[in-house]
Amino acid sequence: MAKILVTGGCGYIGSHTIVDLLDNGFSVISIDNLVNSTEASLAGVEAITGVKVKNYTVDLCDRPALEKVFKEHPDIAGVIHFAALKLVGESVQQPLRYYKNNVLGLLNLLELMQEAGIAPLIFSSSCSVYGNATELPVTEDTPRLAAESPYARTKQMGEDILQDIARVDPSFKIVLLRYFNPAGAHESALLGEAPSNPASNLVPVITEAAAGKRPELVVFGTDYPTRDGSCIRDYIHVMDLAAAHTQALQYILEGRQEANCEIFNLGIGEGVSVLEAVAAFERVAGVRPPYRLGPRRPGDVVAIYANYARAANRLGWQPRRSIDDIMRTAWAWEQARS
Repeated sequence: MAKILVTGGCGYIGSHTIVDLLDNGFSVISIDNLVNSTEASLAGVEAITGVKVKNYTVDLCDRPALEKVFKEHPDIAGVIHFAALKLVGESVQQPLRYYKNNVLGLLNLLELMQEAGIAPLIFSSSCSVYGNATELPVTEDTPRLAAESPYARTKQMGEDILQDIARVDPSFKIVLLRYFNPAGAHESALLGEAPSNPASNLVPVITEAAAGKRPELVVFGTDYPTRDGSCIRDYIHVMDLAAAHTQALQYILEGRQEANCEIFNLGIGEGVSVLEAVAAFERVAGVRPPYRLGPRRPGDVVAIYANYARAANRLGWQPRRSIDDIMRTAWAWEQARS
């Protein structure tokens, strides 16, 4: 049972990935400062898997505290790095906070991995690194354009740092996962998206509006050059995304990498507009969420969706769930926690 350190393990994607790691025979420890999560997610992990995962409430920017975790666990075999501030709109308003947290945290983590001789690293990147892409669907070779937000720029910077390190230190084994819009919940309805701050991602906003937990959903922008005027995104089920992290880790540990730093897109390869996502929810749940049309939101790109052929060919990964599955599991989770 190789021991994996998951940073941001109490967060949405981190907690679902821990479930998949445990299901595939790994042992896990978590680091999460709980700035936008709670340890209740690990109770959900335990309810699903029967395994109690320890979380260290440590900020990655606090290098001495982070170093203590590495010293306590000299047998860490790999790291999956989720921990980051991630709200696009907030990053526009608080750029310095985002640069300090997301970049310094990564640098501290890399230094301690290097000192401990830990090679495998799965980095949580984002489709936001492509900016307003001029070709769709995007491939890993699509040129990165100017970031539309400081959050997106921190992901570009993280990728650049890791690629620079990989060039000079071949002992590092790195996979950059550029994923699109994770959504949905575990099929058990024991684990789902539950940020400690107000939800800002589309799917939980839809379910909260439908459940009466917020007065309405605001569709930000109706004048984009898309088929219905709203933004287009590629929504991927969180458990499909979780599986990709486990498969990327196995890809490294089994020595199958073609280079010591590789990039993979993770999406379902289809664009869904905001208004189409609302319609999908209504179709699956039989409930019409209250919503209104509003102005564009700073930092949003017009349209983005993935070509995931590289992940399919090299990792053996395939998305198995649709937008309807996303809405069905998200609604079951919303009702279970009401």
